[in-house]
Amino acid sequence: MRHLTRNLLAAAGPLCLGLAACATATETHPNRTATEQLLVSRAVERAAAEFSMALPSKARVYLDASAFRGEGSDYAASAVREALLAQGNPIATSRADADVVVEVRLGALSIDKTQRVVGIPRLTVPVSSNFSTVTVPELSAYSRRDRTGVAEFSAFAYEAATGRPIALGARFSGTAKIRSHTMFMVFSWGDLEVRPDDASVEADQWWKLW
Repeated sequence: MRHLTRNLLAAAGPLCLGLAACATATETHPNRTATEQLLVSRAVERAAAEFSMALPSKARVYLDASAFRGEGSDYAASAVREALLAQGNPIATSRADADVVVEVRLGALSIDKTQRVVGIPRLTVPVSSNFSTVTVPELSAYSRRDRTGVAEFSAFAYEAATGRPIALGARFSGTAKIRSHTMFMVFSWGDLEVRPDDASVEADQWWKLW
């Protein structure tokens, strides 16, 4: 029996050392998840699809995006350029080469999140006078989570040479939304994610409580 115990310990030693030597991969944690980024991208594309300004036919347009700032604004500015090309206006690389300047500014480009819970939502509770807290997990019979990407921007156009106004007060917006349901904190259904090849992320829900 002692010999068996020694043999088991001898075999277990190298195994434990091998397990202790295993490497752990580190994952990055960006400000937005891929799902949230795709929601914003879809909202931008829908806003850009509405872009339409009464510009001179085939006039070369310089897009002034200096006031178009924020996370994801480069993607949105590119979508506006594509919209200008789609309506037949070539893009000028500088003001000097342009017939018309279109200036765009950012109203909103972000995510709205809402959650409804039948039960007790996730809570952070203070436990001492030195501001220590404890997080109490959600205890619910049903919960619904909505995430909405929102994009809104406005634009105006003027002659590059004279500054004379051509179009004022144009506003464009788009949204993209996904919804998920959870029953008894275990069973989930609905649109749980947005895939890069999805043509649409708008949820067609077959069951709603609200």
